[in-house]
Amino acid sequence: MPRASLDLQNSDDLNAVSGEWRFAVGLVPGEPNEGLVALSEGSPARLPDYDDSGWEVCGDLAQWHSHGLSFIWYRIEITIPETIGGRDVRGTNCLFETCIDDYGEVWVNGELDMAKGTVQGFNIPQRVVVTADPQPGDKHTLALLAINGPIARPGGAVFVRYATLAFEWRDPSY
Repeated sequence: MPRASLDLQNSDDLNAVSGEWRFAVGLVPGEPNEGLVALSEGSPARLPDYDDSGWEVCGDLAQWHSHGLSFIWYRIEITIPETIGGRDVRGTNCLFETCIDDYGEVWVNGELDMAKGTVQGFNIPQRVVVTADPQPGDKHTLALLAINGPIARPGGAVFVRYATLAFEWRDPSY
C-alpha cells in the first residue's frame, strides 16, 4: 500500500500539521502525588478539550524525563494538511505510529483503541488509526501517557522514541 509519513519530531513536519508537543508530569498533572490515588476514575489529560496551555513545550520527545516510577503526558493537536508528498490526503487512512519508553497509551480525540492503543509491552511499537477519512483542516488531539517501567522496579526514564503521522492510500495508483 503506498504511503507517506511525517516525522512529528521534525520542525518542518510539525509545521505541516500546525502542531506543537507539550508535556507534563503525573497521571493527573498538577495534582498532589502526581494524581496517584486509589480507585481513580482516570486522568482528564486524555480528553481533547483538556487545557494543556500551561504545560511545557516539548522540543525533543526523545529527551529523558524523570526517574523512578513516573507518568508523563505528551499532547499535540494536529491539523490534517491538504497534501503530503505532493498527494491529496483524501482517500487515505491516517495513522499515528510511536514507541514509548517504557510503557504507553495512545489516546486519539479522547478515545483509546483497546486493542492497539493500550500498553502493548515493554518498548513495543504502537500503531493506531487517527481517522479513516482524513479531510484537510480537520483537527485531532493525540495524547500519549508514558509510564516508566518495569512498574515494580522502574529504571531509566520516560521518553518517546519516535512519533510519526502516516497516510496510506487505498488506491494503489495514487
